[in-house]
Amino acid sequence: MRPDGTSSATRANGRSDTSNGLVTSPRSKTGMASSLNGKASGHINGKAATNGSLKSPVLPPTYFGHDREEVTRILIQSLYDLGYNGAAASLSRESGYELESPAVAAFRSAVLDGQWAEAEHILLESFESNEDNPADGPSPVWGRLALAESADKNEMLFLLRQQKFLELLEARDLGAALMVLRQELTPLNHNIAQLHALSSLLMCPPEHLQEQSGWDGSIGSSREFLLSELSTFISPSVMIPDHRLAVLLDHVKQNQINQCLYHNTAYPPSLYCDHLCDRNAFPRQSIVQLSSHEDEVWYVEFSHDGTKLATASKDRSVFVYDTTDNFSIIHKFVEHDEPVAYATWSPDDSKLITCSRDNRAKLWDIETGRCLFTTEPFSEPVTAAAWAPDGESFVTASLDAKAQLCHWGLRSHHHLPLYTWPGGFRVQDCAITPDGSRLIAADVTGKLYVYNFETHAEEYCLPFKSKITSVSVSKDSKFVLINMAEGQIQLIDLDTTEVVRRFRGQKQGEYVIRSSFGGAAENFIVSGSEDSNVYIWHKENGTLVEMLEGHNEGCVNAVSWNPTNPSMFASAGDDHVVRIWSRETPGDSNSGKGRITSSNGFTQTSALRSTTTLF
Repeated sequence: MRPDGTSSATRANGRSDTSNGLVTSPRSKTGMASSLNGKASGHINGKAATNGSLKSPVLPPTYFGHDREEVTRILIQSLYDLGYNGAAASLSRESGYELESPAVAAFRSAVLDGQWAEAEHILLESFESNEDNPADGPSPVWGRLALAESADKNEMLFLLRQQKFLELLEARDLGAALMVLRQELTPLNHNIAQLHALSSLLMCPPEHLQEQSGWDGSIGSSREFLLSELSTFISPSVMIPDHRLAVLLDHVKQNQINQCLYHNTAYPPSLYCDHLCDRNAFPRQSIVQLSSHEDEVWYVEFSHDGTKLATASKDRSVFVYDTTDNFSIIHKFVEHDEPVAYATWSPDDSKLITCSRDNRAKLWDIETGRCLFTTEPFSEPVTAAAWAPDGESFVTASLDAKAQLCHWGLRSHHHLPLYTWPGGFRVQDCAITPDGSRLIAADVTGKLYVYNFETHAEEYCLPFKSKITSVSVSKDSKFVLINMAEGQIQLIDLDTTEVVRRFRGQKQGEYVIRSSFGGAAENFIVSGSEDSNVYIWHKENGTLVEMLEGHNEGCVNAVSWNPTNPSMFASAGDDHVVRIWSRETPGDSNSGKGRITSSNGFTQTSALRSTTTLF
């Protein structure tokens, strides 16, 4: 529905059904014969033709160094995208540039209207040589597609005929669908695996066709998606990729974000001016110092809604703070018999898992503070845990080589693992991707294991020369961040297994140090260090943004960025203190040092004790 109450059916590439004056079959529009390759009749290289004594202005072929035709045609497309069809048509007339050649327009219409024979005819004609057409060949208005060098005729035909086959199945015309499969798809001898998958759909009930084929039907967006796939084989000079201006603007914004070291907002930069964030708005100031623990603090984690903070310590306790009430203490859990190394929130923040060197993991109810479940004791410490995205189960990681990864269900009546991964290795840390597809585990020898979380099958194992001390997964489930004992942090693509970026500068060698993603759009990497400092890098360019002093002695063991407040993160140290970092306010000193005050107002004076070592 348009703002004036009228409807306007749009199609891919920002075009309406009859935009630019082109109708379904350009064969009947002989007057458009010379409008090929984006240029209109009577216009050459972007210059309007003169008419008798009337002289049209001669415009330069470039626009601030950019090709005038490219800029104009992209503007025409974007006006259609924005819904300004009249303005788009007017710009086309005034400039003399058409959005698409008649051949492209004909091909687009044929695909979107399901005229498969016509679409194939245009395609096959386009693959012929560029020699003069024979006498009985197509008329000049028909034209040819300008194909990209990578264009594969059989692949393009396969895509077209596959759509035709699926639509016949959807219409329950099984006889015609079988003919397409046998006489049109099979002879192409292309993508045999997909051909077998299509064959299996012949027996598929109609109500399950879309789910089983991963296809949304002829009345969905499947034809638009097909056209988008086919367009990758057509030269962009005649068929501009969909929403090109929007894509270019995204590139501009992302480049500005990448160049801005302190970009820490969920809002994209304005296009009106160059973008630069103020360093003083970045969380560099230690504003709160929590000293409730009596020994080294080994872990810290904000709840998903940012309203609570959990801390785990060598003193065997776990504190839960209210971040909305001056970090007042909500709970203190003291039922573990040995130091607590890890704590993690359920997806809905109603529960907390704690992992301890007493060889147990405990599940806590945050509302009541009651322990809901304690695992049977492992033979060695439980090092970490990870929640499934639905919050109905979780995985524990342990140094117990016989039960290093166990999957637990909240609704299990016997409190026994739902599944235990085989392997015989000892796990230091684990994580489940937010989309629930993968379980990632790091063992103590420097290997990273990636499993299919649903099937439990191992996808791959990556060996490293150094021990891995922590594992963290990005919100989009595409990347894993690993801390390494050699003093390096690596960002790894989970699909390709390639190292995307390395972050260096922090000190690490003997102890367990944890890093994480941080910032409004995970623009930063933040890590503790053995030199008592906090290190923050820009994720995209790897630049060290800040090295923050604040903890008095020993290691900074773990860090956590508030998921709902990009201007706040927490760090946990061997100095028994959890520091809350935020942006500076007028009059603040950025020394980060000084007298450490606990959340209850008492001064922390206890001496430093031994640090967390690698298991």
